[in-house]
Amino acid sequence: MADYAKRPEITVSTMGKVHNPSGEGVRATSAQAQAKFLKQQARPASADHETKVKEEGSSKRNITRKKTDPKETGNFDSRNKKQGGHGKGKWKDDEIFYEDGVEPLDENDPLYDEQQGPGIILSSVEDPDSRNYHESEQKPVYGPMLTQSEFKIQVEECLKEYFDSCDTDEVIRSIEEMQCREFHPDVIKRAVSLSLDKHPRERELVSRLLTCLHPTPLTDQDMEVGFDILFDSLDDLTTDVPDAPSMVANFVARAVVDEVLPPAYLSEQNNKRPGDIVVEKAITLLSREHCTARLERVWGPGDGRPVSELKVEMDQMLQEYLMSRELDECARCVKELDAAHYMHELVKRGVKIAMEVDGKDSNTLHDKSSIDAMAALFAFLVKNAIVSGHQVSKGVSRLHKIMDDLKLDVPAAPALLKDFEALLREDVPEETKEEKKD
Repeated sequence: MADYAKRPEITVSTMGKVHNPSGEGVRATSAQAQAKFLKQQARPASADHETKVKEEGSSKRNITRKKTDPKETGNFDSRNKKQGGHGKGKWKDDEIFYEDGVEPLDENDPLYDEQQGPGIILSSVEDPDSRNYHESEQKPVYGPMLTQSEFKIQVEECLKEYFDSCDTDEVIRSIEEMQCREFHPDVIKRAVSLSLDKHPRERELVSRLLTCLHPTPLTDQDMEVGFDILFDSLDDLTTDVPDAPSMVANFVARAVVDEVLPPAYLSEQNNKRPGDIVVEKAITLLSREHCTARLERVWGPGDGRPVSELKVEMDQMLQEYLMSRELDECARCVKELDAAHYMHELVKRGVKIAMEVDGKDSNTLHDKSSIDAMAALFAFLVKNAIVSGHQVSKGVSRLHKIMDDLKLDVPAAPALLKDFEALLREDVPEETKEEKKD
């Protein structure tokens, strides 16, 4: 402390004397900077912008890179390079190779199997019994085999083939082979939307297909999610098919009857989704008396049922018409039959029923007879292109062939048939008359 106390106070005037007693002063620059400056002064002026080229005609710049080879430098080891940069793309020197190519498993490892031993690793790579093992690829595949757009295209082609073959087993096999469980709800939406543009037969086939697809491969959750997707796209479907809400309601009600959808699904979705109208209509259909029997025939007589059932449907429709005499309602029912090639049977059965009614009461007035009403019906159907003139003429010719049998039940059958033909000629257009002559 005494030495520091003897030092005089340092001021601006005494600073140089204290730190530099020789009096030479303090240099403005360091010795290294001064040597560099003197070296630059000694260089010729032409060398300031000179570019050195190693090889003539080469564009390589004269860059001196840091040598990383310890044999050349002797003081740098690349193995100590940071961030794992050593030996990039090469095998490590300490890599261990096993004879069987499989690293033995530790007993403390959770995949260790006591029965198989410590040298076997449990893996599904070569296990054909694995749930995700794909036979053609010879390896397990995790996730869907196709994209969602590809899956939709495959399902659409499969459904079109199903409409021709009616083979539900083939559809189930195709869906299982696609191995796209994540996209199974799209099957519901795709099948229903395709059937809306077609006939009652295709819609009946779709209802039967949904029954066969449940619960395997389509689970309860797949069915519910599929109908949810269908409700979300209801606006787009209505643009193409105006009757889409009522048809979708029929699908939902039929699915509940077939135990594909639980009844609780309707209560959960009511007033919560865009398909509120559909849900309300489905609940109305399920609330009717004898709803199960009615919904089994929800798609009408043209759903592909046998010919015997189609004939029974025709008889009931014609008898109801003779009681109500409503042409529009009867024409709508004829359209639902979806049997344009079988309308000659409708003509035959209609005239026969009218003959039986008129034959029982001979006092029936001509303007109110059943033959007149039946002639007016078929004339109306021909004018509106619901039934062709060829089918009408074919039905009349079939009546002529069975006239002997008709006489046994209705003696006045020949006269009644002539009256029917005369009334029909008056109401049928000229084009149809020419067709009948041909």
